Amino acid sequence: MITKDNFINYFISGIKDINDCGVGIEHEKFVFSENKRVNYQSILNLFEKLYEFGWEPVKEGLNTIALKKGNKNITLEPGNQIELSGEKLRSIHQTCGESQEYIFELNQSLKKLKLNLISSGFDPISKIEEVPSNPKNRYELMTKIMPLFGKLSLDMMYRTCGTQINIDYTSEKDFSKKFFVSNRLVPITIALFANSGIVEKNKSGYLSYRSYAWQNTYRGGLPKIFLENIDFEKYADFSLNYPMLFIKRKDKYLDAKNKTFQNFIDGDIENASPNNEDVADHLSTIFTENRLKKYIEIRSMDACGWDCLCAGPAFFIGLLYGNLDEVFDITKRWNVNDIMSAYKDSPKNGLKTILGKKTILDWSKDLFEISKKGLENRNELNSKKQNEVKFLDHIKNIIDTNNTNAEAIIAEYQKDKNFFNINEK
Repeated sequence: MITKDNFINYFISGIKDINDCGVGIEHEKFVFSENKRVNYQSILNLFEKLYEFGWEPVKEGLNTIALKKGNKNITLEPGNQIELSGEKLRSIHQTCGESQEYIFELNQSLKKLKLNLISSGFDPISKIEEVPSNPKNRYELMTKIMPLFGKLSLDMMYRTCGTQINIDYTSEKDFSKKFFVSNRLVPITIALFANSGIVEKNKSGYLSYRSYAWQNTYRGGLPKIFLENIDFEKYADFSLNYPMLFIKRKDKYLDAKNKTFQNFIDGDIENASPNNEDVADHLSTIFTENRLKKYIEIRSMDACGWDCLCAGPAFFIGLLYGNLDEVFDITKRWNVNDIMSAYKDSPKNGLKTILGKKTILDWSKDLFEISKKGLENRNELNSKKQNEVKFLDHIKNIIDTNNTNAEAIIAEYQKDKNFFNINEK
């Protein structure tokens, strides 16, 4: 029988020895044919080109829905966005190298098909009705359910792309500290990595329209409980009382009728009893800004081009692995209501957002130095004896110029209305 202990034990199983702690990066991209998002057949054509680089198909029934190579995966999102789920690796040097290899393979394959990538947090071109779907089973059910409870849920599914960072923990206490910090930093994460100011070829009024969409998505948001000290049991309680999205039985996804997992345990869902796979599925459908599985997943970054792809992971590794105590001491002083206010404001106001008595720009200056010291403390070197600090250059540029990716692209877009010419700069 499934109980709360199954959740707690699931989290405990994620505890790593300090020498085994790594970082994993997941990043999504839009694929276009001229000015139109590609359909599922185009994705299959792209996958076939990637087979040449050693990628292998993953099937759901007769349909290819993903690729795998070793411990890496390329997965398919609802609107045919593609996502690299990278390996858990030791250093930013390694994760950045992994992303560089993937993007090279992807660009070679795209070139043969005359397709283009856009690395943005929100589709800058397409209307929602113009985005093709795909036959992945869970998305059909999600498309029906999600809009019932969140007004921009379909926009989240079909028109957003993000970057996620996966962080390990060495104990329950270490998890609590890292999760506390990660959630209190959400407004700053949104502002620093804002990259979705253009929507349907016009200025959206936001710097991160992706974040605005996620704030208005069923199962999304930043729960206040995450801003307090939370342990495995408290996260288990949160998960048990969180509505379920679906129940998977064989290849079928069944509507969970908005019942909580505790309802499921109590027998309130007919003809089904929970198992350990249901626990993992449920935890993966909690779409909060950060979440816990067998690692901490940081989820508040817009997708971005090469200039910032390595900067986000480096920033968080410097804070959470290299200098956790110092950033904890700063963020614990912040008032919860101030954080929530900044969270609501940051998609629109970016670095100008007020958090307590300072702007996010000013807090970012402080956090940059803390992260830099953290990366210096780690002293993870590449073959040229360089540490990971070099990956913070993009963030330093944003802070020095007081200009986010979103603002730079908006300015360029006023001069050159072809988004493909400016996106990857």
